[in-house]
Amino acid sequence: MKKEIGMWVDHRRAVIVTLENNKETVQIILSNMENNTRFSSGSRSGTSNDVNVSTAEDIRDRQNDQHIAKYYAEIAFKIRETDSILIFGPGEAKVELASYLKQEKFSGKIAGVEPVDSMTDRQISAKVHDFFVTA
Repeated sequence: MKKEIGMWVDHRRAVIVTLENNKETVQIILSNMENNTRFSSGSRSGTSNDVNVSTAEDIRDRQNDQHIAKYYAEIAFKIRETDSILIFGPGEAKVELASYLKQEKFSGKIAGVEPVDSMTDRQISAKVHDFFVTA
């Protein structure tokens, strides 16, 4: 029997729905990301304080990137034994995760990457069923 996985993902939370042997399991993985870890790049006035701010922002961005990579690695580990993957969610996380999974040799297993807004866990489950069961 095929093992099919659909997941809603953003930078803070992944809801993984696994369909196998006519059974559904749901796992939730939290990234434990802080709310405002990204900084927008603004103009620099050239003062020495700007260098310190830039350095602090660079350090936080690097830490954020490392944290996200660890989060995606945890997701990849949880879904490593699957036949097919549907990734959906708001924002950039779904595309970033798909790219990460391709690097980790999951590319042939990715059935789709779709944009969606916020969803309840029940709506996520229904979407996964609609995609795999009625396909």
